[in-house]
Amino acid sequence: MKKGLLLLFMLLCMSPARSQVLISLIFGDKLNSPFLEFGLEGGINLSDISDLNSSGMNAGFNLGFYFDIRSKQNPAWMINTGVIVKSPMGARHIPVYSLDDVNLDNTFAGGSVNREIRYFNVPILIKYQFKNRIYLKTGPQLGLLASAFDEFTNEINENDVTYKKKIRDQIRVIDAGIAFGTGYHMNVGNGLNITIQYYYGLVPVMKGDGPNVYNRSLYLTAGIPIGKGKAAQRRAEKDAEMNKVILPEDQD
Repeated sequence: MKKGLLLLFMLLCMSPARSQVLISLIFGDKLNSPFLEFGLEGGINLSDISDLNSSGMNAGFNLGFYFDIRSKQNPAWMINTGVIVKSPMGARHIPVYSLDDVNLDNTFAGGSVNREIRYFNVPILIKYQFKNRIYLKTGPQLGLLASAFDEFTNEINENDVTYKKKIRDQIRVIDAGIAFGTGYHMNVGNGLNITIQYYYGLVPVMKGDGPNVYNRSLYLTAGIPIGKGKAAQRRAEKDAEMNKVILPEDQD
């Protein structure tokens, strides 16, 4: 088990997309048990930054893996956690500001700026599933900054012009807030989870003494258990092997 956890940690240190694929292939059936469900989760999210002069939600795709850790005393209760490896946040159409370059300022005058901030997010949620397979969940979510940039856009002579400015040094490294959502655990195959979830940031996004602005994001995701069927089959075979009755040899 210790070797497995060490290998899992090493995979997480690799590139996000590659690590998720390898985790699924190597650990899928090993990470599933009657009280633990492991799977991949992905979908779309619509984000904004509160109190920022912007218009329109920033749309993006999210991707990660999850764990549902069930209580042995009451399996309806569980801890829902994991890592959302790809989860862009930000805002669209914020006012153009000076780039401290006359040519760039003239080029993008009258244009707009889209801000994108990428985090590795870790939700740690309490989840309750009713008998009708609908569930509710809520709890804290922590984010670790990966990258951030402002994309300036304008149309000149019917041509689109863009410029990306990295702003990572202006963004706080840690983001934190409250997530809450609801969903349905489908009774098909190994069980697909359909979730709608909202994140309400409580830590100011920007560094410095400027106005405090906060991340807000709405997620619509689907979670697919990985290796759950294979794990159940292996447990059934093991139980059958243990329950075999070895008859004594016939006596003459």
